[in-house]
Amino acid sequence: MDPFLKPPKILITNPTVPQIALDILGRNCELIHTKDDKRESILEKVSGVDAILWATKVNLDVEILDKAGPQMKTVGAMSAGVNNIDVPELKKRGIRLGNTPEILDDAVADVAVLLALGAARRLHEGRLKIEKNQWTPGLTWMLGQDVRGSTVGIVGLGGIGQAVVKRMKGFSVSKFLYTGHREKSEGKELGCHFVSLETLVKDSDFVVVSCPLTPETRQMFNDSIFDKMKKTAVFVNVSRGEVVDQDALIRALKAGKIFAAGLDVMTPEPLPADHELVKLPNVVLLPHLGSATEFTRNGMAEVTAHNILRGIAGEEMFAEVC
Repeated sequence: MDPFLKPPKILITNPTVPQIALDILGRNCELIHTKDDKRESILEKVSGVDAILWATKVNLDVEILDKAGPQMKTVGAMSAGVNNIDVPELKKRGIRLGNTPEILDDAVADVAVLLALGAARRLHEGRLKIEKNQWTPGLTWMLGQDVRGSTVGIVGLGGIGQAVVKRMKGFSVSKFLYTGHREKSEGKELGCHFVSLETLVKDSDFVVVSCPLTPETRQMFNDSIFDKMKKTAVFVNVSRGEVVDQDALIRALKAGKIFAAGLDVMTPEPLPADHELVKLPNVVLLPHLGSATEFTRNGMAEVTAHNILRGIAGEEMFAEVC
């Protein structure tokens, strides 16, 4: 970097960003830190920065962009999903946006399989039986659903969906279905069958949601879709909570329209401790831990840092949204 030029100012929007990103960016940039990842803290510090490391659930919108100023031309999102970023507005302003797909595929797929198995074998309900001193075993007590010989439907056969298929092949699954905008060569390579959403939910024993949140997918899982699913079906969501009409899911679980659900994402986040989902025995919940491994989060932070540096330098990002 030219010693006569001022170092770029980078806003770090979350005080828990892994150190590896700070080390990479801090070599030649001035780092501006927020006290937390809340909107007010970001607005307080964003003015005059050249780039933003976006690691928060806050919406990156016109207000924050206006406050940042016209010199801000690079955003690095430490996530695969960018549903909380106004991408059209960034495009309009000529602001480059990078994200972190692929690096988190394996970790999120692990959680999807964990939730599928946990929900199918009544993990949460079994724990409740122990806590309530209701351990009364019998030959037909607490029977779950088999993965062996099942049909698994993947909604969104991107990197995460493909990683789920690769893992579940080891469980002697009979057939894999997937749905999306178009048939994919990766689907053929994995031996998956491309079908409509209606066919997938009707025929699948496990429905795994790994699609991005878009206006098209928002609340795509509603009463009508749950009504089409098998009563023995297990529903797994590692996408975004807003992909599901959560009230419809709760109704389906209570009425026995589906067997169980495993959720890493929900609405809102954090979920209140007294929420109806928490009270249901046939739901396995995780507090959005899909990418929460040390290796994965460090990898995401490293890619984000390099995306920012490349964006500032006018170079191609490792993963560029716009």
